[in-house]
Amino acid sequence: MFFWHTLDAFLTRARAHRRPLSLLIDGVVIALAWNVTYLFRLGFDRWLSARPDYDPWVLLGLVGLYLTVFWAAGVPRGLWRFSGFGEVKRLTLACAIAGLLGAVIVLMAQLTEVPRAVLALHPVVSLMGLCGARVAYRMLYEHLRARHAGNGVETRRALVLGAGEAARLLLAGVQHQGYVIVGLLDDDPAKQHARLGGVPVLGPLAELARHVERRAVTHLIVAMPSLPPAERRRVIEAAAQTGLPVLTVPSAQELREGSQVGRVREIEPEDLLGREPVRLDEAGISECLNGKTVLITGAGGSIGSELCRQVARYGPSRLVLYELSEYALYRIEQELSEQFPHVALVRLVGDVKNAAHLRHSFGRWKPQVVFHAAAYKHVPLMEEDNSWAALQNNTLGTYLAASAAAEAGAERFVLISTDKAVNPTNVMGATKRAAEMVISHLATQGHATRFMAVRFGNVLGSSGSVIPKFKEQIARGGPVTVTHPDITRYFMTIPEAARLVIQAGAMGETGQVFVLDMGEPVRIAELARDMIRLSGHSLADISIVFTGLRPGEKLYEELLADSDTTLPTPIARLRVARLHQDHEAEWLRRTPEVLSALDATQGDEAVKRWLADCVPEYRRATGR
Repeated sequence: MFFWHTLDAFLTRARAHRRPLSLLIDGVVIALAWNVTYLFRLGFDRWLSARPDYDPWVLLGLVGLYLTVFWAAGVPRGLWRFSGFGEVKRLTLACAIAGLLGAVIVLMAQLTEVPRAVLALHPVVSLMGLCGARVAYRMLYEHLRARHAGNGVETRRALVLGAGEAARLLLAGVQHQGYVIVGLLDDDPAKQHARLGGVPVLGPLAELARHVERRAVTHLIVAMPSLPPAERRRVIEAAAQTGLPVLTVPSAQELREGSQVGRVREIEPEDLLGREPVRLDEAGISECLNGKTVLITGAGGSIGSELCRQVARYGPSRLVLYELSEYALYRIEQELSEQFPHVALVRLVGDVKNAAHLRHSFGRWKPQVVFHAAAYKHVPLMEEDNSWAALQNNTLGTYLAASAAAEAGAERFVLISTDKAVNPTNVMGATKRAAEMVISHLATQGHATRFMAVRFGNVLGSSGSVIPKFKEQIARGGPVTVTHPDITRYFMTIPEAARLVIQAGAMGETGQVFVLDMGEPVRIAELARDMIRLSGHSLADISIVFTGLRPGEKLYEELLADSDTTLPTPIARLRVARLHQDHEAEWLRRTPEVLSALDATQGDEAVKRWLADCVPEYRRATGR
């Protein structure tokens, strides 16, 4: 298998010089055909001795004439691995023209010692040799493909962007995964035209498009994990412009977490964010979580499960997983048991709307820190026919979980909120804003528990987000659906969001609402275009269709209401919102009675009317 990979790698690199090599091989074949023709005409005894002294010059002139005709006819542009009847026709015409011109020139020069039969047969023998060379190459090419297919390995010709230590480690392992590395590109002048593991550094990154075309590249691999995120994003976007599938080695953060350089992966949307890794107060978080009992509601969800992973790193004495979905609970429990065997796990199937079960669970396990991630968060789904469910789960569930935490003597209760709670135009955002109001109210009731909330925007790859939907649509061949060409959203990665939530929980005081710095908003249409290009497709292959805004959907999201201000914290990406609330709403003093009085049979309109009355910022919108 190594021999065939080596041979394939050699042929792949030789393709960069395909045209001169084609002329060289054709010249050798034409020269051999001249000698074969003499052998056929004169036999073994006389095929050398009967030649005139000027025969080598005649041969050299004929080779030059044939190659000139071949160049004019475009023969060197043909791809030997795809040779067919069209190539045979082109060669036949070129050999006929070159043979006729050669014979005329020899006769006009009165080179009478050159046999006329040799002049007549040489074009025919040359054509046979030239076709045979191409057929032999195509057979070799097909044989290589068959061997790779038989071993379940697809040969992929890759160009590596970067020629540093990561690229060296990558070359050591990736070529056994079916990749043939045709070269590397790097902007460092000291590395230009050097070799790394036997693979040449072809030039700077600016020459990417030229080398992709010349070397029949099928994949690009970005091997620059130490680049700042913004620079890494620039390289990835340049690679995406080629229209080839783009892969990458793990980022610096992933390498610190144990990923291997040789394990290339597809480009993920978080690679395009261009954000510096968040720096946390590790000592403060460890003091808050180490040796404590931590309870996480919605533990099997996108944010909840990542909170579990991040919390487990700080060595809690017990981690209580509270989750309604049996499968989601099983999945996160299995993962944590494998990765953090030293952390004691308590697995509870429970519903945050069940007050009795919450009180029993909190009373039995006495959590000191609670992260409340259980929520219904899909905007269109909650807007129509499920408004009552959203209110019960997001608002009443928050009240019941927070009250149970206070009764059990928890030190901290952290609500996971959303940017959609700012000036909400939909039910989901309004119910989350109502949940924030519940937390603020409980913070004034003299409980020992510190209540706080953390707002952030969309999380890349979370369930119900656009990223998994776009991936599925691209895999099906499109189209990719976007609601509006100008719609923008804030994004951050799941691990980044979870780490900042934990940081807020560790440093927060009661009644505070934290706002995460989400960076610059991302235009969803541009995100869709990037994902299409990075998958190796073009917009001609997979189109983007704009479907129109859905009820309650904004063109853009906010992290703070217009009248709000923020205060900085020691953590650069974490700020405290100062929410202006003229008076405390009456319903907050009777939260469970008020919310329980709303019946599902009253329909969406009753819930929306109640939200409009009780959440001052809520403004119902059609989104159309």
